[in-house]
Amino acid sequence: MSSAASRLTQAQALESLVRNIARDEILPRYLKSARNRKSDGSLFTEADLASQARFTDALPTLMPGAVLGEEMNAAEQARLWAEGRDGLWCIDPIDGTTNFANGIPFFAVSIAYLVGHQPQFGVVYNPVTDEAFYAARGAGAFLNGSALPLRAAAPSMGDAVAGVDFKRISNRLADELAVRPPYYSQRNFGSSALEWCFVAAGRLDVYLHGGQMLWDYAAGALILAEAGGAAAALDGGTLMAGPAVKRGVIAAATPSLFADWSAWLKGRS
Repeated sequence: MSSAASRLTQAQALESLVRNIARDEILPRYLKSARNRKSDGSLFTEADLASQARFTDALPTLMPGAVLGEEMNAAEQARLWAEGRDGLWCIDPIDGTTNFANGIPFFAVSIAYLVGHQPQFGVVYNPVTDEAFYAARGAGAFLNGSALPLRAAAPSMGDAVAGVDFKRISNRLADELAVRPPYYSQRNFGSSALEWCFVAAGRLDVYLHGGQMLWDYAAGALILAEAGGAAAALDGGTLMAGPAVKRGVIAAATPSLFADWSAWLKGRS
């Protein structure tokens, strides 16, 4: 992975692989898979498990490294993270499982390849809309081959459309946003990975989520960065802190919006 060009080539190969596995394992189960609950109360379906198994077999043929997935237990995730500095795949086979299980066409496969615990290339793919967002470090971000962003971001916070997940932020911050929002309008779609990509594309201008795991943002944060956006942990810590840490995250389509969004959130979160 010595050059941006080689990373982009790997990102494009990953995009093709993701499309194929989503076509074989996810779409045939859409509107058919029953919901199940893990020990932490979160949902999974047969499609999550089947697609993760396929990716676990296929991804190391693209680049060497173990596959760290959401559907693994915490001990296995921690071990792979500790051993994976030289190369590690981080995957969420279906981000937005509740949407998937309920027939809402807003969910995605999210995969990133990490070296030194930093994403080098990644793909976020919605198989229903056939939209593949991908990026490679130093080589830009794309949607189905078109460079991101697709449109200019809002010029100011007062014109911004925000992606906000209210159920995972503090009551104080939720009240402030409900009564005195600094933005024009707000949306929440139920798939963190796609929401990151919507900021990268210019469909959202700013973003706030109170609790994401590594696989929720490893690919999306790279795609946003390569599209010219900015992001950070809500508490000021590093995003790439490992699979055991749930992070509040903030992001924006441009550095200037990010500065304004961060300043407004300071002291309110």
